[in-house]
Amino acid sequence: MLIRINQARHQLTWLVAMLLAGAWLLPTSFALAQSPAPAAASSTAAPPKPITTADIKSVSGPSAADQAKGDPGGTITGTVNDIPVSDTKAGLTLADVINTVGQNRIAINFVWTLITGYLVMFMQAGFAAVETGLCRAKNANHTFMMNFMVYGFGLFAYWVMGFALQQGGCAPNTNLGGLSPLNSEFTVNFLGGKPWGLFGQRGFFLSGHAYDVGIMVMFLFQMVFMDTAATIVTGAAAERWKFAAFAISSIFIAAITYPLYAN
Repeated sequence: MLIRINQARHQLTWLVAMLLAGAWLLPTSFALAQSPAPAAASSTAAPPKPITTADIKSVSGPSAADQAKGDPGGTITGTVNDIPVSDTKAGLTLADVINTVGQNRIAINFVWTLITGYLVMFMQAGFAAVETGLCRAKNANHTFMMNFMVYGFGLFAYWVMGFALQQGGCAPNTNLGGLSPLNSEFTVNFLGGKPWGLFGQRGFFLSGHAYDVGIMVMFLFQMVFMDTAATIVTGAAAERWKFAAFAISSIFIAAITYPLYAN
């Protein structure tokens, strides 16, 4: 009984303390809420001065003598000296700096996209190893050859038409420079009159306007994923089909089946 009385006393004390704290904080919070907003900055402040070509020309980089001494800390590498100049007579201009910034951004995206694409490409070595290891010795050569040639058959079919059906309407993609030539998508209108894209119509054979550096990067990145889908069949049907059937299947998947679903 004494324990319960003490517990009740402590709970009552805690409740009273919370009520007192709330009674003290409420007026303070109300006063803060009603306090007037700080005065806006004076409109007489001088507007920011835009950067001009003259400002760019005043920036100097490390001298040739400093560069000849080496740069182990990386403090004098990647300076104004490393910005390409479009007109040597005019010297460095603001346009040169802006263009370099844009080119570096796209170049970094190119490099990262290619690296990730190559990593996915090396998945094929793992597929070949696991599928061959799960087969009988007499079919090891057949299974390994399928994993090797799925790139040959699949890449060819994807280059001819698969990429165009999948990515022919993916412009603009500003991460890789726009991909502006891939600007045509076959669509139908239903379900409320909204357009539904079915397949792309640009980029066949990577020819014409599709012969673009950004499109080539996108082609490699998307092609390796297409190949990982096409090689699923090589493992599922290992020891169960002929090489000719595999070749036809790979071409069909890369040209039509995968691109339509990927689109």
